Amino acid sequence: MLSRISRLGARLLREARAETRVGNLLGSRGSLYQGHVNRHSSPVVTPTVLSLKNILFSTAPSGDHDESNLEKEKISVTFVNKDGSEQTISVPVGMSMLEAAHENDIELEGACEGSLACSTCHVIVMDVNYYNKLEDPTDEENDMLDLAFGLTETSRLGCQVIAKPELDGMRLALPAATRNFAVDGYVPKPH
Repeated sequence: MLSRISRLGARLLREARAETRVGNLLGSRGSLYQGHVNRHSSPVVTPTVLSLKNILFSTAPSGDHDESNLEKEKISVTFVNKDGSEQTISVPVGMSMLEAAHENDIELEGACEGSLACSTCHVIVMDVNYYNKLEDPTDEENDMLDLAFGLTETSRLGCQVIAKPELDGMRLALPAATRNFAVDGYVPKPH
């Protein structure tokens, strides 16, 4: 019985030290190695440490950890399909148009799944003003666009067009065809 109590006390002591170390990391602006766990001790993960893990490794601005702020801002994007029909969707800021199209069952192929290895997610930005608000295409994107069917001055790859607030209301046309080396008529399903 005494050994169980000793083990429990030792465990509580380790947890308290771990929480103190995490507190030191959060409270100080110095080195992240301050109070680092000894490499020979076994790490103890407590609920407090688990909840602080999200804060320590969050990409959100500091002080923005309120759950109500986790709801993403969305923009409105209209896809003009090959047959001329239009579909307007809400896209979370930070999401690519390829991902948004797949989530909304829009036939934007994306054979390489956004790895800049094909041109099957080719879209045409219908308004030059919106096109000018986009980041300039990289050399890799331009290389893939050179392979795209129906290339225009405002062509981009859907995987490289990322939603941001100033793109709210953007209209994207899907070209009449894509150049994919799969069997004609094959429509891939997003993973």
